[in-house]
Amino acid sequence: MTTHDTNTGRFADLGIRENFLAVLTKQGFLTPTPIQHQVIPAAIEGKDVVGIAQTGTGKTLAFGIPMVQRLGSGQGRGLILAPTRELAIQIETELLKVAGPLGLKTAVLIGGAPQGKQLAALRKKPHIVIATPGRLVDFMEQREINLGNVSIVALDEADRMLDVGFLPQIKKILATVPKERQTLLFSATMPKEISALAAAYMKLPLRIEIAPQGTAAQNVEQELFVVSKPDKIRLLDHILQESRGSSVLVFSRTKHGAKKIARDIRGMGHTADEIHSNRTQSQRQRALEAFRKGKIRILVATDIAARGIDVKEIGIVINFDLPDNAEDYVHRIGRTGRAGKSGKAISFAAPNERADVKKIERLIRKTLPVLSLPKALPAARPKPAYEERSSQPHGRPPRGGGYAQRNGQGRGGSRGPRGPRGSQSAHPRRSW
Repeated sequence: MTTHDTNTGRFADLGIRENFLAVLTKQGFLTPTPIQHQVIPAAIEGKDVVGIAQTGTGKTLAFGIPMVQRLGSGQGRGLILAPTRELAIQIETELLKVAGPLGLKTAVLIGGAPQGKQLAALRKKPHIVIATPGRLVDFMEQREINLGNVSIVALDEADRMLDVGFLPQIKKILATVPKERQTLLFSATMPKEISALAAAYMKLPLRIEIAPQGTAAQNVEQELFVVSKPDKIRLLDHILQESRGSSVLVFSRTKHGAKKIARDIRGMGHTADEIHSNRTQSQRQRALEAFRKGKIRILVATDIAARGIDVKEIGIVINFDLPDNAEDYVHRIGRTGRAGKSGKAISFAAPNERADVKKIERLIRKTLPVLSLPKALPAARPKPAYEERSSQPHGRPPRGGGYAQRNGQGRGGSRGPRGPRGSQSAHPRRSW
């Protein structure tokens, strides 16, 4: 079943018990999102569900409400798998709003954090375990957790879990939990590996697709610069100078690049921090919290943040490096334009990355407008920290024009946060 229905009614119409409705109402959850409206009734009936929806659409409560209702009546235990530490923590935060008042306990099992506290949480017999697959398998092999009483399993961001190599662990986990269980699987895309997983481990799942695969956030204005690699940091400098009123999320392809970009940004006089796999969990959490509270304006991240950040006020997403997978482009830019607000996504592409851009455009079924570089980029700062190594020759960037707010021009017509000013040509430049 595929739907684009925007008439979502009320939570009271979805088969939720009265006592649970009172909790939802008290927490301010009155109107379900489209994915919640479609998934919750089927999941409450006990059906297996494959939900296809983008980030920021309310998927956590789409599987969380049926799980909490089932467990609240004493039916077994719940297990939620997530690809990143940040997403696991975010899921627990959201679930506790509705599960806590009903007396349900949770435990989060993630790598990069002390096992002792996690084992202590397990010994309190939590109703719901939220885990990254690698850490959960570690505990299974240590015989610290028994999945024999799991009655409902949810896999969130399943495509991302496969992207980062968790398929063997997922198969081991699903082979261990009882066969008589309910399985809810959520993904932004539906590659053949996900279809195979659903066929092997789910029972006649109902497929619910809220938006076509690869659909980018509707409120996000997308732009592209073709820029040689040595000039990327200078272009970033220009954009950050001209968009001082917006919070900015910058994506790097590598953890080393993220560290160097953040260092360069601080050298430009901006507040910035970074999150990547070389940082401890506490460092990553502190950086996210500082970004969320506005203590730092710019956060630099690898793709571990593409689906694990729940910050509603991000004005601009900058793809300093294009992602390795076209699907990750959709998740990255989905970090802005949330909660009905407009946003802007700016991507940097080297002249030799034309094929990567074409893959993104095919996925989102949209041509990215290519803007001309500013006539005068800031001078290179002394001893730049970020120098991306490449064996590829650097092409010559397009000349002329300047970066400016496009006043809603281009497809979509939504005007994002105020962008850099400058003398820009009347129309975006399509140079490829």
